[in-house]
Amino acid sequence: MLNIPSLKNQVSAEEWQLRCDLAACYRLVAAYGWSDLVFTHISAKLPDSVTGGEHQFLINPYGLMFDEITASSLVKVDMACNKLIDSPFPVNPAGFVIHSAVHEARPEVQCVLHTHTRAGVGVSAQKAGILPISQQSTFVLASLAYHDYEGVAFRPDEKPRLQADLGSANFLMLRNHGLLTVGSSIADAFLSMYTFENTCRIQIDALAGGGDLTQVNPAILAGMAEVMKIATAGQGAMLAWPALLRKVERLDPSYRT
Repeated sequence: MLNIPSLKNQVSAEEWQLRCDLAACYRLVAAYGWSDLVFTHISAKLPDSVTGGEHQFLINPYGLMFDEITASSLVKVDMACNKLIDSPFPVNPAGFVIHSAVHEARPEVQCVLHTHTRAGVGVSAQKAGILPISQQSTFVLASLAYHDYEGVAFRPDEKPRLQADLGSANFLMLRNHGLLTVGSSIADAFLSMYTFENTCRIQIDALAGGGDLTQVNPAILAGMAEVMKIATAGQGAMLAWPALLRKVERLDPSYRT
């Protein structure tokens, strides 16, 4: 059991809530089987009301499993991944390259979630990418971009190309690498990844089954943003997020320590 001093009384109430939500997100990623030991990251941007306009982020302490992460163990960093609060844990500046690129290009984004799942990497290696063969895929295809593989993403010179490829999309398939989602909240990024991951799993299963696949009528792909509003009763990811937090509480409430 890790002995991590609480930061609850050292940060603002707004930052503490963000820390709890991000820690919950890490625990959920672990619970759903999307983690890759310690080798991916989820970052959350602190709001300007907390930072005074400076770019500050929360990210996982490098070396902790996702089901070990707590609100207090999350490390606060600047755009160069320098620690802003003393922490006994290391951070991974190379792992923050993709995240910093996205946050820089998309200031409205609060959360960037990146995975290396078996299904996600599998589909990222398929030349056709995401196929319109499931209801889940229609939500992804409405806001999907691709970025070609350039090797392990730790070189800053890749950032402009990744930013250009992402554009205004909320789903990014990193070819031969994995999946990435962005959201205006942690809940939004998580729900998008849930949909993205299931899209890939369904596609792998459908292709493995053999035979011809039925594709969704292209006309249905139009207007999916409005469809999502209806499907979530106008609440977006916040319709599911309280229930997901209750799930984390049942699994292990230590995430909020």
